[in-house]
Amino acid sequence: MEFHEKLQELRKSKGFTQEELAESLYVSRTAISKWESGRGYPSIDSLKEISKFFGITIDELLSTEKLLSIAERENEENLRNICDMLFGLLDISSFILIVLPLYPNMVDEIIYSVNLLEYTQTTFLNRLVYWAMFILLIVVGSIKVLLTKFTNEKCNRIVTAFSMVLSILLVLFFAITREVYALVVVFLLLVIKGILVLRY
Repeated sequence: MEFHEKLQELRKSKGFTQEELAESLYVSRTAISKWESGRGYPSIDSLKEISKFFGITIDELLSTEKLLSIAERENEENLRNICDMLFGLLDISSFILIVLPLYPNMVDEIIYSVNLLEYTQTTFLNRLVYWAMFILLIVVGSIKVLLTKFTNEKCNRIVTAFSMVLSILLVLFFAITREVYALVVVFLLLVIKGILVLRY
């Protein structure tokens, strides 16, 4: 007997509706409906709750193969969430490009490194582009971190793509304006983000 049939049988043997079972297991009614129709499987935690609620072992609910595949899927999901969180935090860390002394300021023929707030020896347009891109990256990073709480794969991919394009443009802009120190930092952040994208 398949899991969805077993769950349905167990629920009916207790005389519960899908809604009542959902309340007892602290899940949504749609989750119960999905599990009972065979369109999905519960998480490991939910399986523990189901087995405890009905007083049976997890092995009685699922085959070892299916249990392993659920555990594998959950591990992949957790890894993807960690990578997404790190990706977002990298974008938020673009803040360091504002506060670190990465920009050259020449005073009396001596070059000093200053942060973006004190950087005056470039055009207004350049500074405007730097600020706009850094703020955009920080906002995109914050959105990425927030999206790890939800499972909207499409939005997640769009935000990731936008972030990567923004980072590439920033690398190119720093290369064109010859801001070497900032270029190195932005390039390193881009490489780490690329590794995270390839990882999942």
